[in-house]
Amino acid sequence: MKRNTVLKLSGVERHYGQGETQLSILKKADLTINSGEIVALVAPSGTGKSTLLHLAGLLEHPDGGEVTISGNACNGLSDDKRTAIRRSEIGFVYQFHHLLPEFSALENIMMPQMIAGLPRNEAKVRAGQLLDYMRIGHRGAHRPGELSGGEQQRVAIARAVANAPSLLLADEPTGNLDPETASYVFEALEALVRQSGLAALIATHNHELAARMDRRVTIADGKVVDF
Repeated sequence: MKRNTVLKLSGVERHYGQGETQLSILKKADLTINSGEIVALVAPSGTGKSTLLHLAGLLEHPDGGEVTISGNACNGLSDDKRTAIRRSEIGFVYQFHHLLPEFSALENIMMPQMIAGLPRNEAKVRAGQLLDYMRIGHRGAHRPGELSGGEQQRVAIARAVANAPSLLLADEPTGNLDPETASYVFEALEALVRQSGLAALIATHNHELAARMDRRVTIADGKVVDF
């Protein structure tokens, strides 16, 4: 499979505060992630891990440098165009699954597809395929409160990739799970990335899981460096 650059951060800077109280979180940070590649972001709290994910996900604007998603330089784009790229190119998975409690697992995965304009029947078929792929097809009719933590997180992952993004950003996706369940969820996530050719940046404190990814990076003195 040919690997294309999906995420590229070039000289990215992010500062908070003003004047003498300015705090520099990222200083000319560079990072490139290709399709089919899983990169672990392992960094202590307060070093800019969440900031880096927010910039990569176009949720924040950098104070300098450029964020490029699938060949699209994003800094000069309008908010509407940035939102369009975020919807079509980026999937998000968080430590807390944020599933809609009143809807079934299947419906939670259908929702972003229908918002993107896919007919209900097609969204239902794809949602079912994703649940099967995550090995929880038999739980599709259950609401989140009826699912285990690992099942809920697998539904969240399926929802994140429902619209076939090119980039998956995950913030501690196994942080609330026991080691065995975390390993199982990561296996499903890894298989999905390999099969679909996604690029994935996964922030984690779990060094065992990080060691199973293609690369490990951290943030040191505002720069992204190999771990």
